[in-house]
This record gives sequence, C-alpha cells and structure tokens, in this order.
Amino acid sequence: MTTVALDVTGTGWVTTFQDLGRRGTERRGVPTGGAADQHSATVANLLAGNSRDATLIESLGGELALVPDADVLLAVTGAPARVTVGGAPASGWSPLVVPAGQEIRVRPDMGRGTRVYLAVNGALATRTLLGSAAPDARMGFGQPVTAGSRVLLETEFRGFRRQLFEPPLFRLPVPVARFDEDPWVVDVVAAHGVRAIPGIRDVIEGATYVVTPRSDHVGLRLDGPVRHPDDDTEIVSHGVPVGSLQIPHADELIVLGRYRSLTAGYPVVGVASRASLPLLGQAGPGRRLRFRWVDRETSLRHVARREAEVDLLGRAVSGAFGALGFTPFASSLPGD
Repeated sequence: MTTVALDVTGTGWVTTFQDLGRRGTERRGVPTGGAADQHSATVANLLAGNSRDATLIESLGGELALVPDADVLLAVTGAPARVTVGGAPASGWSPLVVPAGQEIRVRPDMGRGTRVYLAVNGALATRTLLGSAAPDARMGFGQPVTAGSRVLLETEFRGFRRQLFEPPLFRLPVPVARFDEDPWVVDVVAAHGVRAIPGIRDVIEGATYVVTPRSDHVGLRLDGPVRHPDDDTEIVSHGVPVGSLQIPHADELIVLGRYRSLTAGYPVVGVASRASLPLLGQAGPGRRLRFRWVDRETSLRHVARREAEVDLLGRAVSGAFGALGFTPFASSLPGD
C-alpha cells in the first residue's frame, strides 16, 4: 500500500467528498444523503477499480483540478465535461492513468448537467459520519474539498505491466448516462396522494416544468402548473422515498432529493422511478423537465436493466485489469 498526495489546484462551486450515502440511519432521523447522481458515482468507482460505495469527489459547476505526486488510476463521470491531463484532451467515462506531477482538469458543460464525479483507485483519507463520508450540512458535517488543500490516498496501484496507454485501449461496456434530450423525461409511478387531487395526473403529464434557483439538496423546486386538494383534510407527516413528487401550499411542484425528511403534511402524488433519479441529480436551474406516468412493473424493469448493465461493467473491469496485472482495490463485484 502506498500513500499518494493529491494537491487540489481548483474546485467547482461546491466540491465535496461523497459516497452512496448512509444505511439504516433514517430511523434515527438522519437522511441517507449521498451522491446526487448515484449512477455516475457508482460507474466512476468501478472504472477506477474501487467498490461501488468507495469515497470519491463530487463537484458542482466550475472546474475541478488536482495534481498527484505519483501515478494514479482514476475515472471521471457525470455531466458531459472537458477533461484534460497535462493540457491534453482525455476521456471521461473510462479508466485513466494520470502520471505523477501532471494536472487533471475537469470542466462540466453546465448546459447539459451540473455534477461531475472523480474516483481515484484506493481509499481517500476523509472523515465519516455514521459510517459514510457523505456530507450533511444540517449535522455540521460539510466535507468540503477546497483549492490549495492536499488529499491523501492509500492505493495499491503501481501501474500496469506495460507502458502507460491511451484510455481507448479499454473496450468496456460502460453504461454512459445521456443528457442530450430537451426537456429531460422522468418516469413517475403514481402514489396514494394522486387520488386526492382530481386531474393532477393529466396536469403533470401535459406540462413542462422548469427547475428554479430555489432548489437545494433537499429537493428540486419546479415552476409549472399544479392543482391542490379540494378540501383541507390534514395529511399526517410521514417518511417518503427519494424522488417523491410533493405539492406544497405554494403553486409549485417539489421533487424530493436524498436529503429529504418528512412530507410536512403535503400530498405526494408520485415517485420518480429509481432509473430516472440520476437525471434529477444532474438537473440545475433552468433545466426543463417532463414527467411520464409508468406502472410499477415498468419502473422495476428499467431499474433491473440498469443494474444488469452496472454488474456487467464491474465484471468487465475486473477482467481487464486482471489481464494487465492489476487487482482492483477493495473489489466487491455485485452478486459475488
């Protein structure tokens, strides 16, 4: 095991340590949290030879840049981005070797997504809260990565048993996220609250909603048409899934994110399919969204297909790295 220093020379507007979130903490009132775009975070870790839930870096907007003091194996995923190593163009969504002393820079195209993920083979040295590196500002656990700081990494990567290569050498089945549609289409399964608001299904499916600057880590606030219940019957607050579509008293639609808590007594009319959640995690102010109602079985099929793609990638990465003489760090393939 070798300790490598990563000197952070630039960060986005908000750059933090991140992982897939906490497990079993919501019963204590602590949200799961974790990467806004779980798919991109998972794929970044697998491409870097890590387990799915390893700590990585999430950067919102701006330009992320760092310099390692030894050769490192890493991967960049998330929003479409311009990636350079030592000033030369490099590939995202692929394993990438960054030589010692060379600067990697990542600038997302904010018109097509908001967040990028950078995973480095090994274990990043950072604090944890309830078993996770995911930040939670309300708990005073910010986890910022700042320009001028030095991040330490424990890694077993010593290079491959060959000269450094160009990333296209890998022909991996990478399930690259697509952000080209406009508006983005989000699949939604109806929830019990849809019955309390006559006509709300048609209203939501027929409209285009726009993400507003009032959005935050708790949820996306959307401008667009809504309807409210016909009566003032009190709704008891209760826990809700990530991706719940909630209609507050104001004329807006809220899609709750990974730091949501309770309903606050507002009706929940639907829940975004888990396969659509990565899109919501990449949606920034001005992003246009449309919602498409699907049944639960369709939603589950989409999720199963995405999981199968990620499983296949994990096995392909393990085989490719093994053929090059490197055993991925903390590799725990799904299903093993």
